Amino acid sequence: MTIRTVRPNRGQRFRPRTHCLKKLDAMVVEMQDPKNGVKGSEQKLNVTTIPHAITGANIIAWISNKMKTTTEEAQVFGTMLMAYGYIYPLQNHRKLVMCNDSSLYRFQTPYFWPTQQWVPEDSDYAIYLAKRNIRKKGMLEPYEQVDYNHLHEWLNHKWDFIVMQATEQYKAGRDRNKADRVVFDCQERAFWIVNRPPRRTHSALDVGPERLINPNVEEKITFDQYRRVNIFYQQAIMRSKVKSSVSLGALVKYITSYKNHDAFLAPCLPSNPWETDHDAYWTLNMRRVDVPTKMRVERWSFSLFELLTDLRGRDDFKIFLKKEFSGENLAFWEAAEELKWGTASSMSAKAESIFKTFLAPGAPRWINIDGRTMGLTVKGLEHPHRYVLEAAQTHVFMLMKKDTFFRYLKSPTYKEIQKKALSPEAHNFSPAQLEDNARNRSAGIHPIILWQQEEEEKAKAAAASVPVDVKAVMSKIDRKK
Repeated sequence: MTIRTVRPNRGQRFRPRTHCLKKLDAMVVEMQDPKNGVKGSEQKLNVTTIPHAITGANIIAWISNKMKTTTEEAQVFGTMLMAYGYIYPLQNHRKLVMCNDSSLYRFQTPYFWPTQQWVPEDSDYAIYLAKRNIRKKGMLEPYEQVDYNHLHEWLNHKWDFIVMQATEQYKAGRDRNKADRVVFDCQERAFWIVNRPPRRTHSALDVGPERLINPNVEEKITFDQYRRVNIFYQQAIMRSKVKSSVSLGALVKYITSYKNHDAFLAPCLPSNPWETDHDAYWTLNMRRVDVPTKMRVERWSFSLFELLTDLRGRDDFKIFLKKEFSGENLAFWEAAEELKWGTASSMSAKAESIFKTFLAPGAPRWINIDGRTMGLTVKGLEHPHRYVLEAAQTHVFMLMKKDTFFRYLKSPTYKEIQKKALSPEAHNFSPAQLEDNARNRSAGIHPIILWQQEEEEKAKAAAASVPVDVKAVMSKIDRKK
C-alpha cells in the first residue's frame, strides 16, 4: 500500500493523504474488535501491570491471517502502522519497528491518529520537552536536548508560559495511578517520535518538498489548465500510432543488422587484443586507416549517423560529395559540430565564420535550407551559443539522409571501398604463444598522441586543399632574384 504525503505550511509536519489513511483507520478499528481482533491482556512491564497490552507476534499473526500474506509482509505492514502512529511500543520507544516476538505494544488513542489532522505546533513540543525535563531532572535524550535548547532560544518570548504549562501537566500526571501514568507517557512519547523524529532517522510523514498542495482543499482548475489539457489531448489524438507488429519488426531488423557487430555476441577479428596482447585489431581499426575492414564498411550502410561517426567513412563520403559538387552540406554539418564541441573563447569567431561561409547572401558555400529555419538561425547568430545551429544542422542532416546517403550506397565510390576492404583471418594462438605475448607486452601509443597526429594530418590536408595564389608565388620568386 502506497501512502502519498504532502507539504503543509511552515512549522508543520508533512501530512499523509486522508483517503489512504482512512483505510488504515478501518484496519486498526478491526484489529481492536473484542471478538475478531487482536487479543490483548494485562502484561507486566517491570513492576507495573499494563492493561490491554498485545505482543508483536500476535499482531503479525492476525495481519498475516487477515490479509492472507506471508509473515515477512505482515511484519512490514505492522511496522508501517507503527510508523504512522497507530501502534506504539511499551519498551523500545525510539525504534518504531514491529518485532515478531513477545515485545509489548498498545493501540494508540484515536485522538493521536494522523487522520485527526491535529497539527503539532512547536509550542506543544516545547511543553512536552519541558515536562520531560522536569520529570527526568535534566536527563533528556541527546536529540531531545538539542531540540529543547533550540526551542528555548526560538520561543524565548513565551518560555515562562511553556514552563508553567509543563509544570501543571506534570503535577496532574502525578495524581494518576502508576499504570495510567506509564501508558499516557508511552502514548505521548510515541506521538512525538512520529511527528518530531530524531535527526537522521526516517519518518513516515516526511516526503520531498515537491508536493505543495493541501489534500483537504478542493483544487480549483483554472481556464489555462483546461486549455493545456485540451491541447495535450488534441496532440495525443493527432500523434501517429505504430502497431506492435511494426515495432517488433523494427527491433528484430535492428538486432539482425548489429548482431555480427556486437562484441558480446561476435568475436573480434583477427583476435581480441585484451586477451592475446596482439594489436592487429587496433591497427586495422584506426580512426583514419587507409584500407578499412569489411565489417567496418558494412556498418556504414546501416545509417547516415554510423557513416558520419566513423572518420574514415566520413572521408569516403566527402570524396563522393566532391564528385557530385554537393559537399557544402557535409562541410556545414562538420562546422556546426566544431561549434558545438569547441572552446567557449572561439565561439563568436567560429559563428561569424560559419555565417559568412554558409549562410550569408552570396556566401561561397551557401546551403539550401527553408526560410523559417534560416531566419531562426540567422537571428540566433546575433548572440551565438553552442547550439545555435542545431535546427539548421538537423535540417541539413535530414536532407543528406533522405537523398545523398542512398545515392552514396549505390555509387561506385562505396562499391570500390567494399572491394578493397580487408577481411582479416582469425588468429589461432596456442597457450604457449599467449603466455609469450603477455610476457613481451609493450606499452601502446597514448590516445592523446594519436589525436595530435591526426590533427596534424588534418591541418596538412587543409593547407594542401587551399587554392594557390599564383601572383603571390611569383612575387616571392622575383624578390629572391
